Amino acid sequence: MAGADFLQLDPGQSPRNGRTAWLAERLRIAVADGTLGPGTRLPATRVLADELAMARGTVVEAYRRLAEEGLLVTNRGGGTIVADPVTGPPALRESPVSRPGAVDISSGMPDLTAFPRAAWLKAERSVLSSATQRELGYTDPRGAGKLREALAGWLGRSRGVAADPGRIIVTAGVAGALSLLAQVLRRHGVTTWAVEDPGADGNRRVLGHWLDHLVPVPVDGHGLDVSALAESGERAVLVTPAHQFPTGVVLSPFRRRELLAWAERAGGVVIEDDYDAEYRYDRAPVRALQATAPDRVAHVSSLSKVLAPALRLGWLIAPPALHDDLVHLRWATDLGSPTLPQLALAQLIETGSLERHLRTLRRRHQARRDAAVAAIRRYLPGCAVEGVAAGLHLVVRLPARLDDTDIAARALEAGIAVHPLSHHRFAPGPPGLVIGYGPHPAPRLERAIATLGTIVSAE
Repeated sequence: MAGADFLQLDPGQSPRNGRTAWLAERLRIAVADGTLGPGTRLPATRVLADELAMARGTVVEAYRRLAEEGLLVTNRGGGTIVADPVTGPPALRESPVSRPGAVDISSGMPDLTAFPRAAWLKAERSVLSSATQRELGYTDPRGAGKLREALAGWLGRSRGVAADPGRIIVTAGVAGALSLLAQVLRRHGVTTWAVEDPGADGNRRVLGHWLDHLVPVPVDGHGLDVSALAESGERAVLVTPAHQFPTGVVLSPFRRRELLAWAERAGGVVIEDDYDAEYRYDRAPVRALQATAPDRVAHVSSLSKVLAPALRLGWLIAPPALHDDLVHLRWATDLGSPTLPQLALAQLIETGSLERHLRTLRRRHQARRDAAVAAIRRYLPGCAVEGVAAGLHLVVRLPARLDDTDIAARALEAGIAVHPLSHHRFAPGPPGLVIGYGPHPAPRLERAIATLGTIVSAE
């Protein structure tokens, strides 16, 4: 970038709005027109300040503004680069509701630019310097003992989960946990599961690979309809009780009791997907189901929405009757998860780094949630917003006359990837849009939602 014409002030020129605003605008334009493409590394603030004969604080502030807008990513020790506008995971970018180059507000992802790189690298260095021969060899298929001990304490404190370290199985995310459970339950004669309707399409696709078929059970304002579950005759059900996906409904106390009574009566298994338990903004955390009925509830979760999906670190705490079969299958599948990342995570938990990271993310995601809600009220007046008290996504209810699939297709043509609510349904239902706000700064969210507003108002 040295000597770039677009960053040169004429001799004696004094920008009307100040040098910080001028520099930020010139960089913003360069990103928009492709002069600075995704991944381009910008000069260090001191270097660029010297080249432009500006105060270093001017450059620091310009970089900060663009980072807040999501145009730049600054990593401690890694410099500042131009952000990739496609922030969703590959599976979503390749889906019918997304495409390369679109602003992807379809997923409930965290802000991955906030990944604690310095803390993770510090933990990895510590692990590499202290790991024993035993830890570097073949490990327990349940996972590294240090991580299971750290998780037992953390889950007990944060979610009320009752877990001895020996009962925890480290998995490749929630998908890995569901795959293990589906295979083991099949061996116990359970070849079909009940699932929430609407429910997470990704989980449905994973389970569809292992099971004969899935039985949808309606969700209403109190969560899963347990009476409908009982009528289905199923013996296993996948639920998201603390923050139903995608509606955001919390399973009511009465329904929680009903569900656990069903499991006891039917000899059934409740698979509790605690997928975003860490994000609560306007209400207290809801205690995990597993703590009330550990003999009937399999608790699964991961770090995909806390650190990053790429780590592929999750956990499964199953009823004792299934535990040994699950451990044996984990061993037979791949001998267990990689040990070094587990030991690094254990250090993050033990040193408090994970909790500090979570506090930062909660503040950031709450601000983005507020920005998304404000934009919806401005650009989609009359559309109800649901699921705002927790998580990383919300649901916008559209007028009944509209087809949410058509709205999503039109949005994609305009460069905005968003999930129609029908994408997560078995049975037809009221139209809506599922909007993920975690990865996006407020200005980008507002622009995307303004585009949705224009499309909806034109229908």
